[in-house]
Amino acid sequence: MTTTADRAGQFALGDRTVQRMGYGAMQLAGPHVMGPPADREAAVAVLRRAVELGVDHIDTSDYYGPHVTNEIIREALHPYPEQLTLVTKIGARRTPEGEWPEALGADELRQAVHDNLDHLGLDALDVVNLRMPGFAEPVERSVVEPMETMAALQSEGLVRHIGISNVSTSMLAEAQSIAPVVCVQNHYNLVHRDDDAMIDALAREGVAYVPFFPLGGFSPLQSKALESVARTLETTPMEVALAWLLARSPNILLIPGTSSVAHLESNLESAARVLGPAELAELDAIGGP
Repeated sequence: MTTTADRAGQFALGDRTVQRMGYGAMQLAGPHVMGPPADREAAVAVLRRAVELGVDHIDTSDYYGPHVTNEIIREALHPYPEQLTLVTKIGARRTPEGEWPEALGADELRQAVHDNLDHLGLDALDVVNLRMPGFAEPVERSVVEPMETMAALQSEGLVRHIGISNVSTSMLAEAQSIAPVVCVQNHYNLVHRDDDAMIDALAREGVAYVPFFPLGGFSPLQSKALESVARTLETTPMEVALAWLLARSPNILLIPGTSSVAHLESNLESAARVLGPAELAELDAIGGP
């Protein structure tokens, strides 16, 4: 049976092949990604429905909550389906005020891996993204020390595959010189296209690219062209924006997040949305010079 997520195709994520439409679990925590959600049963239902619809990779982190999101994932899905890939990230921590200071020391990274293992109920993590500092743009700096710790955790069998997040091209190259990188998670969407060249290069290397803020982040994408295409296709601008990302390159994996089953189903429908040449040209012009 073809499920909703199947329609976007697949791509390799390390030694796993996953559907390109995944799910991002950040919104399962409370307001500002702190504390428990208002409706824990609804959060559990969203995760279970995502898997029913064919989602086979979920993006999370133990600093969402903190701990809350991973605990909800474990409650909803453990023991995990064999085909499910869990992708987490480390490199930051949360303060009581809700800030996101970096946590890139060797001991901090090790503790973060063990926290993820404990709260997810796993012996090894499928993919761990090393999150480098910067709110939405990379801060140019060396990744050698944290990547060496990541490589050590991988050699110890606690981490199967390494990803990296919020990096420039030079930082990515430095990371790849230390250990294989199976995915890059950076800021990218229909309007913000600084990583175009990186995406194309990674596609040639068989490395996945996962956009964060795929719908604009805290300021949702707004464009007359986007709205026009959505009206033509009788759908929503956000569904069109996700469909454009899927059409942009075969190595792009999407992890839109929501705490609503209805919104989840709408997001996954973008996997079936086929954009014709005219629509693609109109959308491509949004980020043009």
